[in-house]
Amino acid sequence: MRIRIVLSATLTALGLMFLIPAAAHAHGDTLKVVVTGQRAGHVTTDITWENDGDAVDETVAATVNAVSVDGTRTMGPWRLVRDPAAAPAGWTTAETLPPGSWKVTVEVGFPALGKGELEVGVPVVDPAPTTGATAGGTPAVPAPTPEAAAGSTAGSGSAAATSADSSSPSPAPSGTQAAAGADGDAVWWTTAGVAVTALAGAGVGLLLRRRRMRGACRTS
Repeated sequence: MRIRIVLSATLTALGLMFLIPAAAHAHGDTLKVVVTGQRAGHVTTDITWENDGDAVDETVAATVNAVSVDGTRTMGPWRLVRDPAAAPAGWTTAETLPPGSWKVTVEVGFPALGKGELEVGVPVVDPAPTTGATAGGTPAVPAPTPEAAAGSTAGSGSAAATSADSSSPSPAPSGTQAAAGADGDAVWWTTAGVAVTALAGAGVGLLLRRRRMRGACRTS
């Protein structure tokens, strides 16, 4: 009886020993590595388990190498980091490829083996154009058109004419001149009347004085 119990325990232990590795390798032992392209020069890659297509939860140990199509330039090796924009299976590089055509190779060694390749083109990004300013930073002033120059000349002539008109004395209205002439005539006639009256009084006084003197002579 005791022999049977020991034998059952041994078989159970052996079964558990075989089940643990099987559970650990449920995803399989190979990875599917797909180089999807680039984003602003950063190489982008999707890595999943070959067996079931699940994303890799572990940290991936991989190297990224790039060779120009003409074979004159090489970049890398770089490592992969998780890509938040392509979670959960997305991976990318912290470094960037310069503009050009590149043959990119991604080789993964942990948690399993996997490899992916793709020819990637990185376009040339033109700098933002500077509008409204010259190279020295001074705002560009557009040359005046003939119409604008003619309008400016006409405006200057009008302003000069307006200034000249305002500075020259304005003639008095005819009604005002007539009123001033009438007042002058009235003053002149008044003055002449006073003078005639004064002369007449002086003549009368002179005649009276001569008559008195004659009368005095006759009496004496």
